[in-house]
Amino acid sequence: MQQAVEWNGRALREWLQLYLVMDMQSYGGRTAVEIAREAIDGGVTMIQWREKSQPLRDVLEISKQVRALCRGLGIPFVVNDRVDIALLLDADGVHVGQDDLPAPEVRRLIGPDRFVGVSAGSWEEACWALEQEADYLGVGPVYGTPTKPDAGDAIGFELLGRLKAECSGIPRVGIGGINRSNAGLVTKAGADGIAVVSAITRSSNPQEAAAELKRLIAHS
Repeated sequence: MQQAVEWNGRALREWLQLYLVMDMQSYGGRTAVEIAREAIDGGVTMIQWREKSQPLRDVLEISKQVRALCRGLGIPFVVNDRVDIALLLDADGVHVGQDDLPAPEVRRLIGPDRFVGVSAGSWEEACWALEQEADYLGVGPVYGTPTKPDAGDAIGFELLGRLKAECSGIPRVGIGGINRSNAGLVTKAGADGIAVVSAITRSSNPQEAAAELKRLIAHS
């Protein structure tokens, strides 16, 4: 396994603690940029930008604002799937699924100074991602999730526990249906952190939602 990755002088697994996946949608009178700012103020440690449905010119305009916000506040900014957008935005990393561009090809395009995350929903997928030298794994869906209907059936905690026991060197973030009622269970099961979407982006107060999730996983 390759050497543990760092970002800004800290181990990458530390930045996975509270990982927000978001897109351009506004909510509760807040723009995506405002949601991102409040979420970071509440304790979010990484943002993944996952926008697949809007016109590219609009995506780039808002993406640049969120990227600038992350840079100014000192947290990593990751782009889902789209290596071209990641390069245009000078993102800190790229996250890909099992059916996307393989991690080595992503790394060849983005260079050695950015990190690559890979999704895994089974032991076989996790082993493949490790063979591809992923820098971290997005493990899930832990619970069923309406946010990503094509994510597949919930996988529970078994994979997180096995990865912790047998592959502890690879950072792991649990994703899928995670909210304040179950966040602590995910980290207890073996995740280094949790990735959430609606638990923060659809909250009436993103800052408070993030802060509560941060407290829950800190005490798990």
